[in-house]
Amino acid sequence: MLIRALAPMALAWAALANAPALGAGNPPATAAQPSEARGWLLRIHDAASRRNFQGTFVVSGGGSVASARIAHFHDGAHQYERIESLDGRQRKVFRHNDVVHTLWPASHVAMIEQRGQLSSFPALLQAGDDGIADWYEVRSEGIDRVAGHEATVLSVKPRDAYRYGYRLWADVGSGLLLRADVIGERGDALETSAFSEVSIGVRSQPDSVVQAMKRLDGYRVVKPALTPTRLDAEGWVMRSTAPGFRLVSCVRRQIETPGEPPGDPSEPPVLQTIYSDGLTYVSVFIERYRADRHTQPLLASLGATLTLSQRQGDWWVTIVGDTPVLTLKTFAGALERRKP
Repeated sequence: MLIRALAPMALAWAALANAPALGAGNPPATAAQPSEARGWLLRIHDAASRRNFQGTFVVSGGGSVASARIAHFHDGAHQYERIESLDGRQRKVFRHNDVVHTLWPASHVAMIEQRGQLSSFPALLQAGDDGIADWYEVRSEGIDRVAGHEATVLSVKPRDAYRYGYRLWADVGSGLLLRADVIGERGDALETSAFSEVSIGVRSQPDSVVQAMKRLDGYRVVKPALTPTRLDAEGWVMRSTAPGFRLVSCVRRQIETPGEPPGDPSEPPVLQTIYSDGLTYVSVFIERYRADRHTQPLLASLGATLTLSQRQGDWWVTIVGDTPVLTLKTFAGALERRKP
């Protein structure tokens, strides 16, 4: 549950983590030009990867609050990260580059995954064909303070009804993202992700991550299969997408229930496709319909995250995204099973 709740901030780090001190001490600036906005986003992404920091991170929204201790280290060409939940079911996450270990100490289960496909998100920006400026307007709103640090405030407003806006606070000195608000259609904050305390520029401690990843004695190790594929190869077609969203990846994978240890690895794999507009994403999951498991259609929200689930013939489709419901319904209406 905690890692899922961290997605908005992780996404913001991945796209927005090294903004220069725009408008420091000045009135709010005018909207950025497309190349300037992309430059901010790329510099922000670079800082998220290359800064050493550790602190306590809190996500609140939809009446729920979750917190974690987070540490990130950059050492040469390598990145190391550890996250420990402070609320609810204990969970520890350790990452070395693309290899991620998720441990549930109470049930003695460890899940090992490769998450290289996540690099596709900044790749959209690096290629220069993301169209960020077509879908968002980025402005500087001056200087504020978060967790004792001076921060540049950026407003990211959507240009249509298919995406949410953001308000971002990036540390003036390092560019590290300190806080991110997801702004809903009525201008209210649907979810806030922020450091309550953070130290930036700490000494790199890669061994604290690597050694923990090796200590798996007594754990049942699960390695979910993740096989690249295509929708058409699996008998499906997405006739169109919500404006601005492009296909990032399509895989067959084992799926775990949020907040619970992974289940039986013999379960049939689920087809997952991910679409992104360069800042946010939509995931589409397709699995065989099971009457004992898929009892009724669902539309649920938790903070900024919406989930839409419904039956489609012999299949069960679940669409998840930090977007308005219009976006999820657009994807649901465009997904079709190909005729044999």
